[in-house]
Amino acid sequence: MTIATVARHAQVSRQTVSNVLNSPHVVREETRRRVQEAIDTLGYRASQAARQMRTGRSRLIAVRIEPTRDGINGSVLDRFLHGLTETAEAAGYRAMLYTAADAAAEIATFDDLLSAYDLDGFVLTGTDHGDPRTAWLAERGVPFVTFGRPWDDPDAHPWVDVDGAAGTAQATGHLLAAGHRRIGFIGWPAGSGVGDDRRAGWREALRAAGVDPTGLDREAVDGIAEGERLAADLLAAASPPSALLCASDSLALGALQAARAAAPSTGPAARTAAPATGTAAHTAAPAVPVIGFDDTPVAAAVGLTSVSQPLGDAAARCVDLLTAVLDGPPRTPAPVLLQPSLVLRHTA
Repeated sequence: MTIATVARHAQVSRQTVSNVLNSPHVVREETRRRVQEAIDTLGYRASQAARQMRTGRSRLIAVRIEPTRDGINGSVLDRFLHGLTETAEAAGYRAMLYTAADAAAEIATFDDLLSAYDLDGFVLTGTDHGDPRTAWLAERGVPFVTFGRPWDDPDAHPWVDVDGAAGTAQATGHLLAAGHRRIGFIGWPAGSGVGDDRRAGWREALRAAGVDPTGLDREAVDGIAEGERLAADLLAAASPPSALLCASDSLALGALQAARAAAPSTGPAARTAAPATGTAAHTAAPAVPVIGFDDTPVAAAVGLTSVSQPLGDAAARCVDLLTAVLDGPPRTPAPVLLQPSLVLRHTA
């Protein structure tokens, strides 16, 4: 069976079938669907070796699997990878997964993969200030996009990101609307692009409401134990916050434990704390409202209000940008900044 067979069945030209197989983004959706139906009906399978010889492309893109941490926030990138794999397949690509413990190890893996495979490009995750990975790839002319901004130069390369500051500003606004003024923030140490962005949204929302954020934030590495410790410290202050916002669901789960152990708030949304035993202890509202970030499955299970990232959309846009880099004119595609949303549950 040949491309000509598929073309006759779909009543299109052979070039159109070739475009659907090799550059589907240039074909109208209706035509692409008709050709795909013909391919499925006829059981046509293009030879990968022949395609690579013809196009000079392997249709392989590589993306890193993040190291396992606490099993909570790691699920965020699991969802991103799932969406990326599905979207890449629909665009005619396959995703190759690799592991690396840190940036240096990832760069060494780049070198190994590029020596062993004809990769078309990379999708990088977890960008930070002075990211050596993007510099390494750019110096060698290797196509890539990032899920995360280039924090030092927004125009350095193609990227997709979620507006973390908008997410924490929305969460802060929700608490302000409920009557809270002293809203505490638990985040990561300064210097993290993502962490600083999320803290900035909280800080600017408070200032816009006429609230001085001084003394209302704490910072630590990510983790439930750290979240509980810092929340307890904030709540033990002479003028404690009446609500808490956290940079991650891991920190928020720890803060939730501290909030449920705290005495009932005298703030505008004061509630009686849930009993210490039984299912109600995990579903009733805490004495101090708590909001997390990332809307992980654990957050849904325990009723934690959290900021949700559109990870499926982010993955799809990463594939769109990379295919634009590979197939389009030699220019940098416009970056994509997606908006998060606040998922309301029992805790705030």
